Amino acid sequence: MRLHSGERGAAAVEFALVLPILIILIFFIIEFGRLYNIQISITGAAREGARSMAIHNVVDDAKTATLNAAPSVPLTAGEVTVSPTTCATDSTITVTVKHTVDLISGYLPYTSMVLTGKGVMLCGG
Repeated sequence: MRLHSGERGAAAVEFALVLPILIILIFFIIEFGRLYNIQISITGAAREGARSMAIHNVVDDAKTATLNAAPSVPLTAGEVTVSPTTCATDSTITVTVKHTVDLISGYLPYTSMVLTGKGVMLCGG
């Protein structure tokens, strides 16, 4: 099969038109996966902090447990909220983690996003 002389560069031109779209799509997939991983990590950390508070009833221990439960995410104690500060029997304790994540792709209209993880546990249980 011989190609017609007018079709010699058609594949290269089509590839050049599609390549930027594919690269942007790959960056979105990477960014979404990264954000999803961080979201899962901070939610698990909040759950671990709520468990610690429900068992030990010490706010500082709950914050420490939360920070230690997500070693891949650079959390600070200021991003962890424990409410209420005392754990009464048959009540629930809530640990909330709000972490700001800088985006790496630069294609989204935002430069950072705030992700929230929440853990709730029954006190004394």
